[in-house]
Amino acid sequence: MAEYIPEPTYRISYLFRRILVPIDGSEISLRALDVALDFAQRYGSKVTALYVYNSKEDPERVRKAIEQHVQRRGVRVNIKLRSYEPSTSSIANEIISEIIEGGYDLVVLGARGNTANEDLIIGSVALSVVVNSAISVMIVR
Repeated sequence: MAEYIPEPTYRISYLFRRILVPIDGSEISLRALDVALDFAQRYGSKVTALYVYNSKEDPERVRKAIEQHVQRRGVRVNIKLRSYEPSTSSIANEIISEIIEGGYDLVVLGARGNTANEDLIIGSVALSVVVNSAISVMIVR
């Protein structure tokens, strides 16, 4: 079982102490979570998995998937569920709000490339987070 490193041991540890990983339940988002978990194991980063869901959805399926995925790695992860109303907000807005409110150092985001515009190679949520985030964003494919 991997141990959580309580104190930074490398310079990078100071750069990425708090990592946010938006999860949508897809394989790509879980791959992004793996990257963040690796940071946690190597550098002692604290990881928060965020699931933004429509207020009419039940978030438990994704919460359980995150818990099962994390359990295999043996790293403690904070799971946040954030509901939004599609008529007044969006998934990207809620992620940006969490970045601002949570004081994160890095966002590790899976990008599937699902967008209506064929000229864009990443999806609209990922593009919006990259453009509007004031912190570093790592895109995982």
